Amino acid sequence: MMKEKMSHYLQKFSIYIVLIVLFVVCSLISPYFLKTSNLVNVSRQLCVGILIAFGEMLLIISGFLDLSVGSVLALAGVLSVSAYKSTQSMLIALVVALSVAVVCNLVNALFVANFNVPAFIATLGMQQAARGLALYYTGGQNILQLGKYVNIGQGMVGPVPIPVIIVVLISIVIWYIVSNTRYGRGIYAIGGSRSAAEASGINAKRSIYTSYIINGLLVGIAGMIFMARNNSGLPNGAVGYEMTGLTAAIVGGTSFTGGIGTVSGTIAGAFIIGFLENVMNLLGVDPYIQQVIEGAIIVLAVAFDVVSKSKKSQKVILVKETDKAEKK
Repeated sequence: MMKEKMSHYLQKFSIYIVLIVLFVVCSLISPYFLKTSNLVNVSRQLCVGILIAFGEMLLIISGFLDLSVGSVLALAGVLSVSAYKSTQSMLIALVVALSVAVVCNLVNALFVANFNVPAFIATLGMQQAARGLALYYTGGQNILQLGKYVNIGQGMVGPVPIPVIIVVLISIVIWYIVSNTRYGRGIYAIGGSRSAAEASGINAKRSIYTSYIINGLLVGIAGMIFMARNNSGLPNGAVGYEMTGLTAAIVGGTSFTGGIGTVSGTIAGAFIIGFLENVMNLLGVDPYIQQVIEGAIIVLAVAFDVVSKSKKSQKVILVKETDKAEKK
């Protein structure tokens, strides 16, 4: 009994144990890791990844995903920057970023929910289309001289970066949505078994649309922070960021087969990836090797998830068979 409890707690808190161990190891192998300037820089860089990871988490829990994140982020970001330069209004820039990202995600939801196109295919198509639109709008050129727009990505409130404050507030909202709303409970049910969820009265189509809309809002905000942090509207920016979000969510315990995932785990997963990337940069690891390592992490995380679920299923079947045998 005690062994089972220990195993349960280790499995439940393993991601946080890994994060703590990684933090200690990073601080030991690089003298620069614990410097305040480095930690502030890491936290600022992680903000975009965490927002993207939240969107991917909600979609993966539902049994879907979004491969268009990087391209939609770039399109929403450059249009937001352009709107700001034309109007000098951060409110208009925010509305443009959110509207563009939400519209792109509504198109994804339309194909996934109404036409049953696999999310992989629908969002892959959007990945190409959104990137093409971003490059067409800007003529392939970066938009420079952003003025006060950069404050959303580079500004500080006391010692705390503005993007960190934004992400903390959004994290609370996402946690509440997942834990305390009908929609939040519904996506876990849909991810576990869509047919069973619909049989119990859950509107799967509406939940899919809601997931993609929330994902769009998060990507729009991430797009503004990304462009502001780089002090440029980059139509070629954020390439591969969908992998960053997927990796953080999966490493953080979101099951790729759906039905499982937490906000705190996703944040921990994002920090694990962020710390790894940071310490590799500090140690001068070749960027191409970093990509190899990140790819290996994705595969290992998914493999671990599949094996864990398989063991749980076998255990449940064994318990049921034992109960039947005892009743006979």
